[in-house]
Amino acid sequence: MKKILVIEDNTDVRENIEEILSLSDYEVVTAGNGVEGIEQAISTKPDLILCDVMMPKLDGFGVLRILSQKPETNLIPFIFLTAKAEKEDFRTGMSLGADDYVTKPFEPRDLLDVIEIRLKKSDQQNQKTKQKVKTLIDTKKGLEDLELLAKKGELFSYHKKDILFKEGEIPRKLFYILSGKVKTYRTNDFGKELITGIFKEGEFIGFNALLGEERYSESAAVLEYAQVSFISKEAFYELLHTNSDFSTLFIKMLSANIREKESRLVDLAYSSIRKRIANALLVFHQKYHSTNNKIDVLRDDLASLAGTTKESASRTLTDFKTEKLIDIDRQGMITIINKQQLAQMQN
Repeated sequence: MKKILVIEDNTDVRENIEEILSLSDYEVVTAGNGVEGIEQAISTKPDLILCDVMMPKLDGFGVLRILSQKPETNLIPFIFLTAKAEKEDFRTGMSLGADDYVTKPFEPRDLLDVIEIRLKKSDQQNQKTKQKVKTLIDTKKGLEDLELLAKKGELFSYHKKDILFKEGEIPRKLFYILSGKVKTYRTNDFGKELITGIFKEGEFIGFNALLGEERYSESAAVLEYAQVSFISKEAFYELLHTNSDFSTLFIKMLSANIREKESRLVDLAYSSIRKRIANALLVFHQKYHSTNNKIDVLRDDLASLAGTTKESASRTLTDFKTEKLIDIDRQGMITIINKQQLAQMQN
């Protein structure tokens, strides 16, 4: 049974509303003024509040303002009861977060219809919130299962520029990065390299070929010292098919990877070199979790990710330094100075 709080200073009106709601199978709590109404809202936690606007001690706007600031009451649907229909009242109420208005005098059916609509919307919103919480819980459990699977796999260490797999090879296992950074790339007939992705700790590599049961369409090499777990195809498939939490997590990882690649394709097709270099810098910054905004990246890798030549990348970096978007020290370490302007770089 849904509980409704009625805050109304007029005894006849309050009792009339109470009778209408009780006959419609609602549990009713009442208050004769705004101060009492706030106390009742906090103590009884109603599913919906009906509140008069013009009341002594504290008017309806004051009640809504106070309740909307309290975490235990700010999500309760709030409907104003008013004998005045001026637009100013409506604007004031809505700006404070009211869900609806009922103008007195009203027909019982009209009041019940408004209440039913607001309760239904509230239930739908609560259901969405519960689903979000469940998804977060599932994701956490999936991460735990993933870490357990990684620990069971073979653990190998790789140094910078070491190769994990090459384009054209047959996939035998899944790679899971425990630490470090890895790039995937493709090479054209002239030996020019194009980076197709950058992966960090907590991410898979090689799952597209493994799932598709086809040869690798790209190669993978280490960008910085990395520890990688080799997960057998059989162990991966077993967890994917039997563990719904892990499946949910893996689908999210796969979707994020697809979105990232689609974004890069659009960037390569339509963006200027300046914008591509700016985006490449931001990708490395994000993947390296740089807290001091410093990026230690080879110019070849930066150019490869941006789809341009090393010379063009170096010229663009020099321009960015002149414009005080970045700084470059004598060792070639890049420090991002204006991340926002890089992100908003125009073609």
